Amino acid sequence: MAEPIDPKSSPDETRRISTSGDIEVATYLEIAKGMGGEKPQPARETVPSERESIVVIDFGSQYSLLIARRVRECNVYCEMVSYDTPWEKIAPLKPKGFILSGGPASVYQPNAPLAPSYIYESHLPVLGICYGMQAITQQLGGEVAPGSKQEYGHAVLHLSDERSPLFAGLDSSMPVWMSHGDRIEALPPGFKALAYTENSPVAVMGNNQNIFGLQFHPEVAHTPQGKAILKNFAFLICGCHGNWTMSNFITERIARIKKQVGSGRVINALSGGIDSAVVATLIHRAIGDQLTCIFVDNGLLRREEVERTEKTFKANLGMNIITIYAADRFLAKLKGVTDPEKKRKVIGEEFICIFEEEANKLGKVDFLAQGTLYPDVIESSASGSTASAKIKTHHNVGGLPAKMKLTLIEPLRHLFKDEVRKVGTELGLPEEMVWRQPFPGPGLAIRVIGEVTKERLEILRSVDFIVMNEIKAAKLYRQLWQSFAVLTDVKSVGVMGDFRTYGYLAAIRAVTSDDAMTADWARLPYDLLARISNRIVNEVPGVNRVVYDITSKPPSTIEWE
Repeated sequence: MAEPIDPKSSPDETRRISTSGDIEVATYLEIAKGMGGEKPQPARETVPSERESIVVIDFGSQYSLLIARRVRECNVYCEMVSYDTPWEKIAPLKPKGFILSGGPASVYQPNAPLAPSYIYESHLPVLGICYGMQAITQQLGGEVAPGSKQEYGHAVLHLSDERSPLFAGLDSSMPVWMSHGDRIEALPPGFKALAYTENSPVAVMGNNQNIFGLQFHPEVAHTPQGKAILKNFAFLICGCHGNWTMSNFITERIARIKKQVGSGRVINALSGGIDSAVVATLIHRAIGDQLTCIFVDNGLLRREEVERTEKTFKANLGMNIITIYAADRFLAKLKGVTDPEKKRKVIGEEFICIFEEEANKLGKVDFLAQGTLYPDVIESSASGSTASAKIKTHHNVGGLPAKMKLTLIEPLRHLFKDEVRKVGTELGLPEEMVWRQPFPGPGLAIRVIGEVTKERLEILRSVDFIVMNEIKAAKLYRQLWQSFAVLTDVKSVGVMGDFRTYGYLAAIRAVTSDDAMTADWARLPYDLLARISNRIVNEVPGVNRVVYDITSKPPSTIEWE
């Protein structure tokens, strides 16, 4: 059984061969030459312009998406799907190999999830990780049983067969991160052990049909050479070329938008962030004046955000932008609403109503574009797997109404935030736009805990404005993934000028991350925190206590709601 682990966001760069995406396939093939012995044959090679991917089969691990992320960092497109996804939905991805993820189950339990038969019938390379390795063992005739000793945390992996291309160019011993309670008791026919640890005689297995299993997790930073292993699998075993680049993405996406839209018209939900800016730029380059951008002031934005957004986007994007002032509408809809999931749904539905109303005013409009990202989709749809739990609904995914008159266009639906920033840079967007910290679609509504009122929003805006000014003054803005304030529904007693006060508790949140799927709390300097706290309690009426949130994701999410 595999258990949750604690991946950090920044991989260790110390390794014997480069794991960046710019090494030629020929270099990897040269590494494999002369290794001797029996080794798997790489899959059929394709020309670099041909689409290729590796598909992650998700068995419910919280961190399956990290596998996809690490593979993409090697410039190979990777997508995660649930273990029960039919072949018909995977075939268009033109997979060159499969990776089976970890998961919380034990393969010998009744109704345990297993890999679909097409995984093995395809004769494509397969790499099983933790539970994925155990699934391969169970399905191909081996035996998995509870381990006499569980193995969690750091371990040292020793190669017993250094000729495998999976470990080309790597050390014969290396630190890895284990997280399992089950172990391989008997290998499937045709498999042999390729590596071991102190507690796992079979820590890596493989056969001559390109099927491998790892008992450890290569996707986490605690396995320093893990990304190199994934890259060896992608390049040496699957025969990938590494043609997943943002430049290629832009070319392909613009062509796809042209084909999808044709002579139709599109409205784009502009938020002020990098996601909607990239969407707008891609669509504008594809269809020009057939696009109209709509920026909605829903009353849930930060101080000066409306003016700053209008100025920035009109000056830099050069496209038609309509601003809708609808603060009263949103506040009326949110009256009495305290549940965060309901807040998201109310806001999502009201956005759609406004977009459809504006579309009617413009004449015939066929499409609505928005900046949905891959983490939004994953968190809103149970991590893509029926074996996982939904974390929260994102207003632009699960918060949308079931019936919509407009067809959605989501060009970034399968990108991570850092990939979106690379696209923005490639498109020539200004740096201040590319590096703007993420701001949630529901805005301050999910940073006001409890009911959202005009008064509480104004208090939060004042607090947040101080936080952002001090973070920028300390030159930490670019180093942080997000930094913001939360207005809680807790009040406490204080004393100011010899008088008793009874004011709100404000919380400060600052995190570091690569993709928002995992995050760590930022170790802000004490003097900075003291300055922020002092300014808030002295400058913002209604707040008399400030706390700093020092929880990571997981177990917390970045936003409080």
